[in-house]
Amino acid sequence: MAKHLKVSLKRFHGLEVTRIAVGNQKLVYILIANRKYQYAHGKSSVGYIGTTKRGIARVASSAAYRAEEMLGEYGVNKIVARIITCKPRRNVETWVKLERALLLAFRAQYGSVPLYNGQGNKIREKDEYRYFSREAVRKLIVELS
Repeated sequence: MAKHLKVSLKRFHGLEVTRIAVGNQKLVYILIANRKYQYAHGKSSVGYIGTTKRGIARVASSAAYRAEEMLGEYGVNKIVARIITCKPRRNVETWVKLERALLLAFRAQYGSVPLYNGQGNKIREKDEYRYFSREAVRKLIVELS
């Protein structure tokens, strides 16, 4: 008879989903590590800024996709996804405008887009700050960093 394998329950959550992300299908999310990354103009825990119109399923798959790379960094053993939403406006993809505003604000504050954002270093400001206060977006970035 073969020897039985030992089963162990891990102490911490592997994934935790709350009701916050389920209601809003179109949202922006930020992946935050438990340690700060070095950027040109300072340090920030923000590793990725993304958007989805598919809700929490996209956030979970994005976190899983980037987890191996982010968790491979020295000292990183936890990644948290923070959800940012805004009210809809007719004929405007507000979640896309919000993501662009966050990327622009992050780049202005830290000198480049987050480490795991493949695109965004060359984006130019369009009309994002017509919909969102520049100072409010900047404060949000600083608070999450």
